[in-house]
Formats: sequence, C-alpha cells, structure tokens
Amino acid sequence: MGMVIRKYKSQDCEQLAKLFHDTVHFVNAKDYTKEQLNVWATGYVDLEAWDKSFLSHFTVVAVEENQIIGFGDIAMDGYLDRLYVHKDYQGRGTASVICDKLEQVVGKENITTHASITAKPFFEKRGYKVVREQRVERNGVFLTNYVMEKIVEVGNEKATK
Repeated sequence: MGMVIRKYKSQDCEQLAKLFHDTVHFVNAKDYTKEQLNVWATGYVDLEAWDKSFLSHFTVVAVEENQIIGFGDIAMDGYLDRLYVHKDYQGRGTASVICDKLEQVVGKENITTHASITAKPFFEKRGYKVVREQRVERNGVFLTNYVMEKIVEVGNEKATK
C-alpha cells in the first residue's frame, strides 16, 4: 500500500509520544550519552500540551500499513519544531517526504530548526545552514544541537528577510 502522509489528529498524540521516545533512545544513541537521552526523552510527555502544540502548528504523520512511522510539525512563523521517524523506517525517505510537506505549507522565506547532532547532516543535505551550535540544559545535563536555517527560493530569486 505504501506510505501515506496525512494531517495530525488528536488521537495520534499518544503514539507520537511513544515514537519520539523510542526514536531518540535508539537513533540518537550514537551521538548522545545515555544520561543525555534520558533527559531529552524521559518517557513522560504532557500529552495535553503536545496535542495543543500539534494542533496550533501544521502537523503531519506518515502512515504505512496502519502504523504511524513518522511525524513532523512546523509553526506558521517557519520554525520546524519536531521531525521524527521510527527506527525501523530510517533511511527510506520518510523524513524527506514529511519535511517537503512542512516546508511547502508555511510559505515563509526562511525556515529554522534546532537540529540534533544526528539530524544535522539530513538538514544540511536539504540546504539548511548552521547559524550556531548551542548547548541546551535539561535537568542539569547539557545537550549539543544546532540552530539551522534554510532560505527558501521564491520564484527565481532567493528571498531574504
């Protein structure tokens, strides 16, 4: 049947929280310590807050054979917030399809994201540039990530703010 991209529904939230946790602990384990992974994805997500956030952003889920295999969301100001793909579906183009959809919908000239060490090469291949490296503190533990920006071409000219 293949992959389908659809809009987020509130009943997806619990599955997305689990996918987020499992993906962080499996996929990001090559770039972050166990201690860092545990403060990043604690196993507890405020589902009400996440649902509210997903509903206020443009949020899509990737579904294959009735299973959610990935999701992403972007705010209308061009901030790409979350982009996660199930560990068993990595490297199959799922994140690219989700990202294409997110980038197209906002109609902004520049899109920003805070990319993990793991995600940085993916975003660089998509034309994002590192604005700065940063250390984010969670419960006394520091994690490195990157503020990245992509200038989206509008027509034949590059748009600038």
